Amino acid sequence: MTLPDIRTTVREKYGAMARAGVPGKAGRESAGSAGGCCSPSSTTSSTNACCAPAADPTALAAAIGYDAGELARILPEGANLGLSCGNPGAIAALKPGETVLDLGSGAGFDAFLCGPKVGATGRVIGVDMTADMLARARGNLAGYTARTGLANVEFRLGEIEHLPVADASVDVVISNCVINLSPDKPQVWREIARVLKPGGRVAVSDMVLLRPLPEGVRTAVEAYVGCIAGASLLDDLRAMLTDAGLVRLALIPKPAYVATLSANDDPLYREVQSALPPGTMPADFITSMDISAQRPSACCAPGCC
Repeated sequence: MTLPDIRTTVREKYGAMARAGVPGKAGRESAGSAGGCCSPSSTTSSTNACCAPAADPTALAAAIGYDAGELARILPEGANLGLSCGNPGAIAALKPGETVLDLGSGAGFDAFLCGPKVGATGRVIGVDMTADMLARARGNLAGYTARTGLANVEFRLGEIEHLPVADASVDVVISNCVINLSPDKPQVWREIARVLKPGGRVAVSDMVLLRPLPEGVRTAVEAYVGCIAGASLLDDLRAMLTDAGLVRLALIPKPAYVATLSANDDPLYREVQSALPPGTMPADFITSMDISAQRPSACCAPGCC
């Protein structure tokens, strides 16, 4: 597919999830499964485009490290669509008064969780290219304010390759399983560096390839929307971060995510398994990863950047 084709496919499928209110990567799992997204067999539903209704997004959130009490206390109903592969807020070390930018903010899940951490003097800006997701997130704002007493979260329509955010205006950029969906990832990382203040931080959870995927998996659109075929190779990811001017890189794999999906016979990962060489598993090729980095500070003395 061309780059515009990929972007259109992602927008259409995630827009359908937002309209249907169906959990995304958790949307068609059996009970007890911990994640996943859209398998080829699930694309026949005209109601929800790629995911059949089923799973419990709260179970997915618990499996990848979110605190159930925090979710119940802060999140408005419908903000958690089960689209996570990690917990970027846990590695962001947020402080009161900071401005946070959430790339691919969806229905507002991580944006709402970051809001209380930065407090009334802070700000959280969610950006999503899918109008239906944006409408859903904005519809959740009143519930967030009712639960927290805060009005410090906003959502903007835009592509993560061309962020509707001013230069050097953000303290922390977060994202949860979204950058892998971009057809121009180097541009995303350049945009992240552009909007960060000097010394600003990156806290991203994403899917990353440990080795190249077989062609049959790489070209499957269902796997692309399922955050697999679009994932960057680890060495390529490190080069993109460096080329964007980011420093203090920390790339920490979280193999339990993929291993759990494979063990629970997740439909997408079962499909991937069928295309892999004998004796290999999906976890040999792909992992969830915590990605931390920093824009150099204004001081460029040794030990200060």
